[in-house]
Amino acid sequence: MRLRPNRSGFQVAVGLLSLSAPTPGISGDSLYTSTVVTAPGSFPKGVEGPAVGPDGNIYAVNFERRGTIGCVVPGGQAELFVDLPQGSTGNGIRFDAAGHLLVADYAGHNILHVNRVTREVSVFAHGASMNQPNDLAIAADGTIYASDPNWQAETGQIWRTTPDGLSTRLEAGMGTTNGIEVGTGERRLYVNESRQRRVWVYDLSEGQVSNKRLFIRFDDYGLDGMRCDTVGNLYITRIGKGTVAIVSPEGQLLREVQLTGRNPSNIAFGGPDGRTAYVTLQDQGNIESFRVEYPGRSWKLWQRD
Repeated sequence: MRLRPNRSGFQVAVGLLSLSAPTPGISGDSLYTSTVVTAPGSFPKGVEGPAVGPDGNIYAVNFERRGTIGCVVPGGQAELFVDLPQGSTGNGIRFDAAGHLLVADYAGHNILHVNRVTREVSVFAHGASMNQPNDLAIAADGTIYASDPNWQAETGQIWRTTPDGLSTRLEAGMGTTNGIEVGTGERRLYVNESRQRRVWVYDLSEGQVSNKRLFIRFDDYGLDGMRCDTVGNLYITRIGKGTVAIVSPEGQLLREVQLTGRNPSNIAFGGPDGRTAYVTLQDQGNIESFRVEYPGRSWKLWQRD
């Protein structure tokens, strides 16, 4: 199924709200030890995203209330970045090559484009056949892959959206699709099913998926956001367990990083070297971070060095 984009724009309201919080990141070079970045309660229970922009700031949805995007600046303050259009609620965020935000709008069945400089919001892609666009992955050529669960039916889909905004459904009849990520080298696409606790991997070539196979299965707790590092390890947030599972490209569980909160919703990489993992916590309404050995894949993608 192919859907043509709706290019209509929206004006946005911009405000500022600060709070006292530690500086994002982690002191020293201690690995896999999580610390609090923003104060608990700075985001409501729907905190998701997150993504680190070219400015080094952390962006996450639902800052203080639903339908917003918040920004955590290097000095440690959290501020309101933008109000989304009425009827829209963000979920996963990715940055494109130009440094602008792409946001999964599950309430509006959209992928939104947010200009990071002007803060203007527009609809990049819309699909009435989309259930609830949840999380996004982005390839080097700007192609976007979106998970699309139906939580009530415990089913899900996968969509591909090209840089010109045309969307195609790649897969239907799955479980509750949630975390999604393009693998290092761009030859794989990973998709997890939260309720079924499975992670699937596809071969990826020129935007097409094939050879679907089980990558890893967990016996307990849910699965949410996922990101890859530059050597191909997959980081999976385990909602209810309060950990981030790190899985090798061969599907071997390497370690689980213990968090302070119990319900991590998603993860992103940032910091000066791309080796700081930022995790949004729904139960605490805040962000934690820990240091890792290798930079994030999508962080490295847009580096200009």
